[in-house]
Amino acid sequence: MADNAQSAEVEKKIRAAFEAFDYQSNSTVDVREIGTIIYSLGRFPSQADLHNFIAEVEEDQTGYIHLDRFLPAMTKVLMEHKFPPISEDVLLQAFEVLDNEKKGSLDPDVLSQYMMDEGEAFTQEEMDEMLTALTDHETNLIYSKDLLNHLILDPEV
Repeated sequence: MADNAQSAEVEKKIRAAFEAFDYQSNSTVDVREIGTIIYSLGRFPSQADLHNFIAEVEEDQTGYIHLDRFLPAMTKVLMEHKFPPISEDVLLQAFEVLDNEKKGSLDPDVLSQYMMDEGEAFTQEEMDEMLTALTDHETNLIYSKDLLNHLILDPEV
């Protein structure tokens, strides 16, 4: 029974990550988004592994991947611990690059500016949603511990 609950939780995370890039709400994403989706799930395949994964889930070289094909393949990746996860230390180091004063927190505007200038292209709506989820509403800051909790999957997954 624990495996079913764990599998359901994994599928929920995968579905949420996929849907964040399903811009037309038709259960498909552009094949170019797959790497970002996998990275957002805390897994970091080699380029060869990523290419092989895409070849497995892409339908007839259309350039799009359907959730029905992605979900079981990605569930298997996570359940079988394929592709190395990112370590908490690496994520903390990345956070500290932006946290110049070493306070353990960031102003949401700092993270937003960096993400818009250096990261993947986000819409303002996506950025607002992410910042709302990450920002402590009492202090209006993003804390490293909260950010890490969002970015690191359960080691058993």
